[in-house]
Amino acid sequence: MVFNCIICRYHEIATKGNNRNMFEKCLVDNMRHAVKSIAPECRIKRIRGRVWIEPGNDSGFFDPEILPQICGKLKNVFGLESFSPAVLLPVDMDVIRQTALELAPEVFAASSKECPSFRVRARRSNKRFALTSNQIEIDLVTAIAEKLGENSFTINLKNADITLGCEIRDEFSALYFDVIHGPGGLPVGSNPRVLTLLSGGIDSPVAAWQIMKRGSPTDYITFHSSPYTPPETVDKVRGLAAKLNTFQRKGRLFIVNLAEFQKAVRDNCSERLRTVLYRRAMFRIAEAVARREDCKALVTGEALGQVASQTVANMDTINRAIDMLVLRPLVGADKLETIAIAEKIDTMKQSSVQVPDSCTVFAPSNPATSAPVDLALKEESKIPDYAGILEKIIQDIEIDA
Repeated sequence: MVFNCIICRYHEIATKGNNRNMFEKCLVDNMRHAVKSIAPECRIKRIRGRVWIEPGNDSGFFDPEILPQICGKLKNVFGLESFSPAVLLPVDMDVIRQTALELAPEVFAASSKECPSFRVRARRSNKRFALTSNQIEIDLVTAIAEKLGENSFTINLKNADITLGCEIRDEFSALYFDVIHGPGGLPVGSNPRVLTLLSGGIDSPVAAWQIMKRGSPTDYITFHSSPYTPPETVDKVRGLAAKLNTFQRKGRLFIVNLAEFQKAVRDNCSERLRTVLYRRAMFRIAEAVARREDCKALVTGEALGQVASQTVANMDTINRAIDMLVLRPLVGADKLETIAIAEKIDTMKQSSVQVPDSCTVFAPSNPATSAPVDLALKEESKIPDYAGILEKIIQDIEIDA
């Protein structure tokens, strides 16, 4: 089947009132960027709440080999609720009916069922059109039944094997058989850039994805403890960053070696507070990078009560190390919910690769679960040249741009 259009739908953008135009422009820009590497000739258009893509080539139809690749890219564009490869037509019921009759035999022949269930779903925003949505549905079902035979399908209005979609607008009509779901949310770039603390675990990649879904592009910062952790520690995070970047324009990865600070904590501070002190230093380093790179908030994959550093008391003590906003998209999430998202966005396999991370270096056997701020400050004061150690670490940060 050949298509000359991809109808694109959004949901949350439609609620944006006076700002809607800005969100639509951002969405179109991201769609154009997503498909330009495989179909640079595509034209993206928008009129009054609907966005669609046209092939822009000489034939006027999408190449059947390229179309699945375009759809694969669109699946990762935040702001898109769904989209459908479609046949764009004039607003003429005779043309719509004739085209439906030409398309239906191929679609029914491809069905795995001898007598599939079928329905028509019409949407008529053009109120000047002569037929109502219900009348359009009856017209098309009747015509297809006459062509294919009444025993070629059954009617199921709720959960049909085959659904013919028909859209009637002022400017055009369209027919389609497939609705492909996008990630929804807001287009990336409609909110300010943030910096995600990206570990090799399951949670932080999901947190980064969740924050992109709310419109914020993200850079990443990761911590390793070479020579106490192997190169594979950073390689694993690079793989996660690459996977996440399929949902946005490429975010940079800042790579930080925390080993010198961890040795200073080991040699001078209470063992029970090591994890909290590590996290406070990570936050300070991340804040410095975020302010330098004009990122407006930090993002973490912390979930309340998940590990010792993620109790209310310890998160408060860690947070007080900095003045910057910290966003925690997963703070109330169940682990199984997070795993389900990780599997959906295809980070679960990479997150499950077993390599040591910086948090395991000199890890306490019995970490404190309620470390007061004043105690953390007292322990930090025992470290000679605390600020100098962090400054040197910041100066030595590597950047994967």
